[in-house]
Amino acid sequence: MVALFKALQVILALSILIIVHESGHFLFAKLFGIRVEKFYLFFDVGGKALARWHWGETEFGIGWLPFGGYCKIAGMVDESVDMAQLRREPQPWEFRTHPAWHRLFVLAGGVLFNFIFAVIAYSAICGIWGTAYISNSDSAIYPNDLAREMGFRTGDRILRLDDYEPEDFGMLQADLARREVRVATVLRGQDTVRLYMDQSMIGQVLSSPLMFDLAMPFVVDSVSSAANAGVLAKGDAVLQIDGHDTRYLQDASPILAEHAGQTVTATVRRGCVISEVPLQVDTSGRIGIFVTPPSVKRQSYDALSAIPAGLRKTGSTIKGYVSDLKMVFRPSTGAYKSVGSFIAIGQVFPKTWDWYQFLNILALLSIMLGVVNLIPIPGLDGGHILFTLYEMISGRKPSDKFLYVMQLIGMVLLFALMFLAFGNDIMRLIR
Repeated sequence: MVALFKALQVILALSILIIVHESGHFLFAKLFGIRVEKFYLFFDVGGKALARWHWGETEFGIGWLPFGGYCKIAGMVDESVDMAQLRREPQPWEFRTHPAWHRLFVLAGGVLFNFIFAVIAYSAICGIWGTAYISNSDSAIYPNDLAREMGFRTGDRILRLDDYEPEDFGMLQADLARREVRVATVLRGQDTVRLYMDQSMIGQVLSSPLMFDLAMPFVVDSVSSAANAGVLAKGDAVLQIDGHDTRYLQDASPILAEHAGQTVTATVRRGCVISEVPLQVDTSGRIGIFVTPPSVKRQSYDALSAIPAGLRKTGSTIKGYVSDLKMVFRPSTGAYKSVGSFIAIGQVFPKTWDWYQFLNILALLSIMLGVVNLIPIPGLDGGHILFTLYEMISGRKPSDKFLYVMQLIGMVLLFALMFLAFGNDIMRLIR
């Protein structure tokens, strides 16, 4: 059921984004009097569709192959590779007969709408929920195996990544990769330590889940278990359980799981006094306490201030994703191994419905769709835009035959990218 629910969220999210993207092409085409022959969510391969209807001169529909969508504009070389229409006499309502600046807006409309949608989504998030993040200045890391291999240790506080002082704890892993950090400065106990980063491991940083977990000190905030209510109190620090160090909650979790339903001996510090106390572990491997929560910085916005906040969030996300793409196109980083398909997208959606997470993911995917479409590869909007800009600068329009060949080359490249993405997902599932 969880897999099905996530799959439905993926389909819903991609459907919304496809409609948003194609609406950009559609509306600019209609604005300039260019005929739009088809507007489809999903592909109607073989002319078969789950539903279709006409509105004016345009056929709208829902195809049966859920791998995207398209807006078929008269007189344009696109993914339909319909050359028959181009052999006919040019008509005033066709894309090819309009001036280059009209065509440029039509081509860029999809990307523009993706970015506008992201601004709207992030503005709504800021206005409804505000922003919140864990302060890095007050937080220590609990590294995974990769982070330990790179030199990080449990309890380190990351002070600087090269000359950059990170503020958001949740962005540490992304900052490490995107900034191609060479030296990480950490506070380890009372000492300041410089860690030199191995650049060949950047690709692994992109694909390693939860490289920097938040090290949660095992300090009691409140007790919910009746069995342990008289034993533990607010402010108690659990130092050891059955002789094993439990300075952090992550250290204690596997130990408690092993002693589910049993009684363990804990070494507890209360003020300046250290003593050993018995703790009852329930059948779920828990002792019924809440630990001291991390330091969270929050910011609320009204309706007006939420819009510039949404703009800033959109801008920073675009910048970050562009940095990610640069690494993907550099084989030496190994970042191409992190490329994923619908399977990877599905994994980021929550197991239960959550409007906050859904809108966040939707905004991020909209930005990803917009940025990827700007890549100057034939077959993508970026390729068409590149050829149109060339025409505007040189005064020479590429021939329809040239555009047709470039479209075919672009489609081959896109299929290769899809094959890489699915291959990476399958290998991750196998591992």
